[in-house]
Amino acid sequence: MKQLTKAEEQIMQILWKIKSGFVKDILEYTGKSKPAYNTVSTICRILEKKGFLGHKSYGNSHQYYPLISQENYTKQYLNNFLKNYFSNSFEKMVSFFSHQNKIDLTEAEKIIEIMNGIKQNQQTDE
Repeated sequence: MKQLTKAEEQIMQILWKIKSGFVKDILEYTGKSKPAYNTVSTICRILEKKGFLGHKSYGNSHQYYPLISQENYTKQYLNNFLKNYFSNSFEKMVSFFSHQNKIDLTEAEKIIEIMNGIKQNQQTDE
């Protein structure tokens, strides 16, 4: 799966939220700095070529909809991130973020609870 650019990801975030829409619908969700209609239209066509969007035609208008779920994209993106930056090591990733972001004790305890829950689930599956 190809990675999204920042602009493409913004469009996908909107379409994941609204499920489907015309370019004018997407523009309503872009916030204060609205891009040009043609810019959004071009990005949608690029996303379609990349296999992220499909469309239904209504005359000259196209209603776009996601072909990939946000969950699937996120999973693929994070797996690639882990592989490319941390050699597939969760330990290296957690260590990096804990040192960079100075995780406080409350957050660390929540992470430990999550990991203990995963460990218990794996033990009951065996």
